[in-house]
Amino acid sequence: MDSVSFKVRGMDCAEEVQVLRAELAPLPGVQDLSFDLLHAKLIIAYDPAQITPPALALAIARTGMHGELWRDEDAAPETRCNFWIVHGRTITTTSSGIFILLAFSFHWAHTSFVDALGLREPTQFPSLSLFFYLLAIFIGGWHIAPKAAISARHLRPDMNLLMSIAVIGAAFLDKWFEASSVTFLFALSLALEAWSVGRARHAISALMALVPQRARIVCPHENKEELVEISQVSVGTTVIVHPGEKIPLDGILIRGQTSVDESPITGESMPRPKEIGDELFAGTINGEGAIELRTTKPARDTTLANIIRLVGAAQSRRAPSEQFVEKFARIYTPAIMALAIIVAIVPPLVASASWQHYLYSALALLVIGCPCALVISTPVSIVAALASGARHGVLIKGGLYLEEPAKIKVLAFDKTGTLTEGHPAVVEVAPMNGHTASELIGIAASLEARSEHHLGKAIVRAAQAQSLSIQPATDYRAIAGKGATAVLNSTPYWIGSHRLALERNMDSPEVNSRLSALAKPGVSIVALGNEEHVCGLIAMADRIRPHAADAISAARSSGIRHIVMLTGDNRQTAEAVARELHIDEVHAELLPEDKVAVMEKLVREHKDVAMIGDGVNDAPAMALASVGVAMGAAGTDVALETADIALMTDDLTRLAWLISLSRRCLGIIRQNIALSLVIKAMFVVLALAGHPSLWAAIAADMGVSLLVVANALRLLKS
Repeated sequence: MDSVSFKVRGMDCAEEVQVLRAELAPLPGVQDLSFDLLHAKLIIAYDPAQITPPALALAIARTGMHGELWRDEDAAPETRCNFWIVHGRTITTTSSGIFILLAFSFHWAHTSFVDALGLREPTQFPSLSLFFYLLAIFIGGWHIAPKAAISARHLRPDMNLLMSIAVIGAAFLDKWFEASSVTFLFALSLALEAWSVGRARHAISALMALVPQRARIVCPHENKEELVEISQVSVGTTVIVHPGEKIPLDGILIRGQTSVDESPITGESMPRPKEIGDELFAGTINGEGAIELRTTKPARDTTLANIIRLVGAAQSRRAPSEQFVEKFARIYTPAIMALAIIVAIVPPLVASASWQHYLYSALALLVIGCPCALVISTPVSIVAALASGARHGVLIKGGLYLEEPAKIKVLAFDKTGTLTEGHPAVVEVAPMNGHTASELIGIAASLEARSEHHLGKAIVRAAQAQSLSIQPATDYRAIAGKGATAVLNSTPYWIGSHRLALERNMDSPEVNSRLSALAKPGVSIVALGNEEHVCGLIAMADRIRPHAADAISAARSSGIRHIVMLTGDNRQTAEAVARELHIDEVHAELLPEDKVAVMEKLVREHKDVAMIGDGVNDAPAMALASVGVAMGAAGTDVALETADIALMTDDLTRLAWLISLSRRCLGIIRQNIALSLVIKAMFVVLALAGHPSLWAAIAADMGVSLLVVANALRLLKS
């Protein structure tokens, strides 16, 4: 089985996805279809022995859309395409409206306003007006007729077929103004829907514009700089970024120090300091320092490119509301057609009523019953919410996962790397024997400068944060399992555990007293001394994230009733963190399979449970939860792949924002569905009561569509 991807010009809404599915799915050799609405991308899995890509492109063309083979640059907001493909819908819709105005004005000038509106049987119909009305119908229906033909051929009535039947019927009854108005207003509603999806599409794909198209690389053999296209930069290349420039590719900082604005990736408003060894992401903005980085990913696989691809792929994971609307429309549309047939045939046959009147009523009923506003009510809202989430550093991988946070009542957190920072940091310094805290950290950092131990690295980070001088130590010797010795400024020092102090006969009541004061669950203590005395003690621990307490408080305020912590850490440390954060339930010393068992119990008891973890160790438990949320997705590719939702920053307060977005989205979807159905019901009653009007019906339908789109786009401003 092979696969081929097409850029499909004109695929702007869920209805067009269904048209493509109806045309392509029955073809011999077509095995699977995947749609990325945000990028207008169609992926077809096919048997090359039965069908070829050119034949698939011809099948796409039969729908009135245009398919061309996908290129990587098609994901960018500006792609090569001819003028008609981009602006054709706008041109045909505008032209249709202009021809209607010309036809109406000419008719009015030669007869009367009442005759031009079609409110009474015309005594004469100017030929030029008829010509303009026909042009308006032909041009306005340019993008509608092919889809209606496919719908009829597959015996699957949709709104394109309903509109086409209504237009043909109105023309048959000489209601030319109404026939052309129906065509124009329906084309306008579809154009507006395409525009609304386009807004959400550009809200995501415009991120690609953040990445410069060229990178300044160091030529290793010629020892000079050169500007090259980012697509030509291989992994491992050294790239130079000047102050204020955008970083072109993902990489590791190998020279210089700076701060970086990472808001395009993480949504974090404050620049982050970057030092040698830190990760850098394409599309972020370098601050005050000139830096060099070694690239770790090609242009097509950067974190930013993956985010955009994942948001696009999210369109295939439809929300429950979206599935409901689609199933409802499958029943609703044939029902409306059946009712229209009954209205057109039964009264004239049974009561010898006017065929023309009831045929007109049936046509009005078809227009009124068009499910356009209903069908677009959900996907436009979903796309807008997904775009809003991505812009605010919350990557939601489909409508299926967008609705779930609104129902969550229980949050289950992993501890290490989620509620805490995931690495040790200096939390307290106890200098002794005349030394100061800064002196103690400076000496310790100089001794640990070459250490790979996680506690040594924490001391070095603390010294760098205080801008302390780290001097080179000599005669460094590691003592397995205990610490190390070295010489600094001609003075021998040792650093390590309390046991190392005991072995050197440096133990004393003062040392033991300070040690007892610093000892707490989850705290590691390092002693530093010379040949004469203990210089001091340094306490290190995995610190709680700065906003963790605020995030949990905000979650409770948003309606979360129970908060649980799952961790493999020891119980004392876990309970200390839980007390500080006011967590309701703690499960400690868990293996991955134990976390799964606890999650199964939580889901049985509470049903709607979210699991927040790092996306690696917690993946089995996250898979069992109603929705899995990964932390720090900018730093872990695994998190992007495994989680339902990824927070692109380590700020846990985004959880409350996510819950709020989910509830707002659900509320807007319900408003849109209710508005669509109520307006439809009102006009159906009017039509059945003998007050049909084609142009009023389509105007109302377009009005509802406009309201639905405008209501949904409010989510972009979350």
